[in-house]
Formats: sequence, C-alpha cells, structure tokens
Amino acid sequence: MASALSTSPTTFTSSPRLANPSPLHSLPSIHLRLSLPLPPIRGLSLSLPSRRPPQKWHLSAVPESLEAEPEAAVEEEMKPSKISIPKGEEVFAVVMVGGRQYIVFPGRFIYTQRLKGANESDKIILNKVLLVGTKKETYIGKPVVENAAVHAVVEEQGLNKKVIVYKYKKKKNYRRNIGHRQPNTRIRITGITGYQDYPASTLPA
Repeated sequence: MASALSTSPTTFTSSPRLANPSPLHSLPSIHLRLSLPLPPIRGLSLSLPSRRPPQKWHLSAVPESLEAEPEAAVEEEMKPSKISIPKGEEVFAVVMVGGRQYIVFPGRFIYTQRLKGANESDKIILNKVLLVGTKKETYIGKPVVENAAVHAVVEEQGLNKKVIVYKYKKKKNYRRNIGHRQPNTRIRITGITGYQDYPASTLPA
C-alpha cells in the first residue's frame, strides 16, 4: 500500500510553545501530496469526474417556408369552425300518450310507453293534443285542441334500460335481486294537422 502511493517527504509543523501546552497543540500536522495518475490498486476503485469539452452552438438561418408552416397551422386552429345550426321548427305540439305529456316536432322521434297492438311501420294518429305552437301563433287547448292530430309512424318496439330492484330483510336471511326492463315504443312524428280552425291565443298587451 505504501509503495502504491507516491508521497513527498513528510513535513512536520508544530505550533509555538505555550506556557501550558495542551495535548492538541503538541500534535504535529502532516501534509500528503498525491501524484496522478495513480497505479491500479487491488480492492480500490477511484473515479474522477470527466471533463467534457465545451459544446459549440452554431446558428443557421431557417428558410421562410419552414417558419411559415407552424404559423399557418396555428391560425387554422384558432379560426372558429363553421357549425351549421339547424333552423327552428316551424310547428310543435304537446301531446298526451299513456298519461304522459311529450313535446313533439315533425321529423323527430320519441320513446313512449308500449303501445299495445302497434307493429313496426304502422301509421298511428294521436288525438290528445294539448297545445300547438308556431312561430307566430299559439293554440292552447281547453283541455285539448279540437280537430288537431299528430301523425306518427311506429319504428320499433323495444325495452328500456334495466333497473335493479334489491330487497333485503335483516335477521331473516332474505335477499332478492330482481332486474326489470320496461317495454317502450319508438315513434317518429310525420306531421301536425287540424289546428288551423281552432282560435289562436294571444298574450295581453
């Protein structure tokens, strides 16, 4: 171990003598100097930080074509997209089906309770029209609009989403997990007619 390390001659420096020297002041100070690189020593690994050469940055002019591309992309993203807003419906109605009221528009479909005896592609007429509205006038029934009718076509006989019914009684070991799907009918409204002869309601000025 001693042969592996090359040291300079040991120098001893002592502090000046004091009246009452203490053990700390009597100890000599030893300075060691190591010469690099060191020879390999078994069982000893010494790693020194490597000095990387400074990186050099070169600035080059970018063609105008490359600079314009990202700007154009950003401008396209910032532009508001053209959304086609459908025009308002000319006429609508409030109709009662199976004890429930629905707002219907020509061309749209609704889900109602199961209509017994109705098959797909059957044409039906709903007579319980409570209200009919247009852009200019409103026809309010008392309780229904006379001679008004909503024409529709049956598109599908289906089922609603499943509803879980869970029953539980404590201390009786009673557990019941039941699922239920309510049957429904999807109908598409084709037209609203017969309300023109009914007197229109106007709001007081």
